[in-house]
Amino acid sequence: MSLLRPPHDPPGAQLELPLTDSGQGIVAGLAPQAPEPTAAAWPARQPDARRLQVGEHTLHYGLKRSSRRTIGFTVDDRGLSITAPRWVTIADVESAIFEKQRWIFTKLAEWRQRESKRVLPTVQWRDGANLPFLGQTITLSLESPIGAVLFNGETRILHLSLPAHADEQQIKDRVQSWLQQQARRLLPQRLDVYAERLGVRHTGFALTSAATRWGSCTADGKIRLNWRLMHFPMSMIDYVAAHELAHLKEMNHGPRFWETVESIFPEFRDARAQLRAHPPELLPTF
Repeated sequence: MSLLRPPHDPPGAQLELPLTDSGQGIVAGLAPQAPEPTAAAWPARQPDARRLQVGEHTLHYGLKRSSRRTIGFTVDDRGLSITAPRWVTIADVESAIFEKQRWIFTKLAEWRQRESKRVLPTVQWRDGANLPFLGQTITLSLESPIGAVLFNGETRILHLSLPAHADEQQIKDRVQSWLQQQARRLLPQRLDVYAERLGVRHTGFALTSAATRWGSCTADGKIRLNWRLMHFPMSMIDYVAAHELAHLKEMNHGPRFWETVESIFPEFRDARAQLRAHPPELLPTF
């Protein structure tokens, strides 16, 4: 049972339209109903983007041809990308855009809103940079007083023991290694706490770097947790631990499952809402 996929169609919202080559253009399903955004233009961050005037909006999109039998729409950090069969004309593609314009503009607006509300700022990988760790900000320092990686809990400085000329990738690698080391120490401890409360035992633990999951639990009791949880406050980490352990009793997300989660982590609703507001693509990239 896999768990905790980020909300809102991450990492990019996708939609497919079935096609009929009837000589009358594209036949598409009903467009989702949603209010149109107020932005006037939607640039695509990709080369060779096409442009289409959709009402008062200037829409930019990338177009790729393939052997697929449907028109696929994807909205991500590049803007709108469309993949269409080779036999479909540009006029048909643009007709499909008009059919699905509400879905397209809604997803573009959602993506921009998430970007504007990024609570974990982009990390500048250099001496003095800030990084989220257990819900608080820590500062990176290339120097180390002991010649090894050292975290000072009082000053909240992570000393990386790197030369002053260290490049961005060296800093990323050292920080990731330290975060994963902390995850291997802390995450099993939190699993043990909630396993005892629930009266269950998991059969194995491993870290994961999955881009779209915070954790997973298999039917034979093996639990995997994403090391990037170390950016979050303990309450969010504990929610994921309790959630995964609850699958040892209920391999589903039905009412009994949520009752099981609540029995060991009563405040799960607030933690779940926080986690949903922090999808992996908004975390520092390594």
